[in-house]
Amino acid sequence: MAVAKQVADCTNQGFVVTCEHGGNLIPIPYQDVFRPYQAQLETHRGFDFGALLMAQELATALFAPLVASTVSRLLVDLNRSVGHPRLYAEVIRNLPIEARQDILRWHYQPYREQAERLVKQAVAHHGRAIHFSSHSFTPELNGKIRNADIGLLYDPARPGEADLCERWQFALKRSAPDLKVRRNYPYLGKGDGLTSSFRQQMPPETYLGIELEINQKHVIRAGQDWTNLRKAVIESLGQTLAS
Repeated sequence: MAVAKQVADCTNQGFVVTCEHGGNLIPIPYQDVFRPYQAQLETHRGFDFGALLMAQELATALFAPLVASTVSRLLVDLNRSVGHPRLYAEVIRNLPIEARQDILRWHYQPYREQAERLVKQAVAHHGRAIHFSSHSFTPELNGKIRNADIGLLYDPARPGEADLCERWQFALKRSAPDLKVRRNYPYLGKGDGLTSSFRQQMPPETYLGIELEINQKHVIRAGQDWTNLRKAVIESLGQTLAS
């Protein structure tokens, strides 16, 4: 893959890619519980359309390890902290505490621990980790149209993250001028999430955490539009890292 070589050759190593909402699978022990909610599982509430493919291609381009989950966020949201009110969907919140603890033990903690291990390993081997977390967002939420094609989420208090996203936004606009790229939209990068949990453990000079958000309208359209967007994301990232 030519793009992969371009990205890998132009920068230091230390990349990690994750995808917390890559699928809508429900483990066998909970399938009866979710039987009335099959329709929800097929929507953006069940998983992030296209996020897994974007994560896979990013990891390939960066020669980076990938941690990805295909279990639905309705079972447990891997991008939420323990204690967050939306860690579980309502159907799971109504289960006994022992069942919820089992979900944490078997589906939440192993994912978070693997991601943390790889990030800290990158810091140990390369002096810093640059973590890209792949997500996507529904084009419309609560009747409001989301006005962006790509969102780059970061903590403004971390200069390295802010600089990387500003330069990546510029490179995206240059390589794909028809795409609207916004920073800290449609969510704030400093909110609760996997990247925020790592920021609490590691200083800005050793950890950069960026959440990539893709508008799901491109995934739904599929075809060349979706292919071109993924290509633009990767090529612009290569240009950003090279600079």
